[in-house]
Amino acid sequence: QVQLVESGGGLVQPGDSLRLSCRTSGFILDDYNIGWFRQAPGRERERVSCISSFGDSSSYDADSVKGRFAISRDIATNMVYLQMNNLKPEDTATYYCGADVQSCNLAPTYWTYWGPGTQVTVSS
Repeated sequence: QVQLVESGGGLVQPGDSLRLSCRTSGFILDDYNIGWFRQAPGRERERVSCISSFGDSSSYDADSVKGRFAISRDIATNMVYLQMNNLKPEDTATYYCGADVQSCNLAPTYWTYWGPGTQVTVSS
């Protein structure tokens, strides 16, 4: 069965960095698009980054994180990562990894598989 489990969240100060991990199992990683999403209280879930099944990650960053966040994957270990640099208070949210066979550009509502999320809090 498809499983996604995030880890690496925590409480950090503005300007700090975090690396989130998504451990995947139950599917061939490079058959799927893998996205990182976040949801803050009272807000819609939004895509922050995505890597396509072909390995492309250049076209899918949210404007608010461009130049600060970078997604990557390791096919050998079934891991997906989100490197987050220069964190800002507005990055505070629950972060989820998701998987779907169709497209990185699918709205979050349509993604098939999700992890349970990991909390990132950026506060001074």
